[in-house]
Amino acid sequence: MKTHSTTILTVRHKGVVAMGGDGQVSIGDSIMKADSVKIRRLMEERVMTGFAGASADAFALLERFEAKLKDYPSNVPRAATELAKEWRTDRVLRRLEALLAVVDAQHTLLVTGNGDVIQPTDGVLGIGSGGNYAVAAARALVAHSDLRAAEIVRAALEIAAGIDVHTNTNITIEELACET
Repeated sequence: MKTHSTTILTVRHKGVVAMGGDGQVSIGDSIMKADSVKIRRLMEERVMTGFAGASADAFALLERFEAKLKDYPSNVPRAATELAKEWRTDRVLRRLEALLAVVDAQHTLLVTGNGDVIQPTDGVLGIGSGGNYAVAAARALVAHSDLRAAEIVRAALEIAAGIDVHTNTNITIEELACET
């Protein structure tokens, strides 16, 4: 799968899940916008999504995901699975180039056009071109600091921005309380 030029990170830590994303929009090697918001809240603010990839594709997927959430309002994994199945099998949708990170009070999910719905064991998930850098930094911070989830997300995204040219430090972070 193509690397998507942005960084979205989610961290589930100490009873809170935080999701953050940088604001850079790149086309090729050019920065087109520095303050884009790539985190969206759905279902009366109970579900957060972050996207990496082509903006129009991501918005099309967000609309489809929101419709699936309405079909399965108390079951985010089912809604994500139904989206992934449709994404993989629909002739038009399968051409979309984006990734979605989805969180609610209980779940952290990666949804891909390959039909994948993956829940990381440790609650740390990164997508986009700087995703792996942010995940590595976040895992180290979870293990070796007393920072809150949102502080870990900010610090890890700043580290990723120092490495990945498609990630900047104009960071947006949202939080949700987790169920324990």
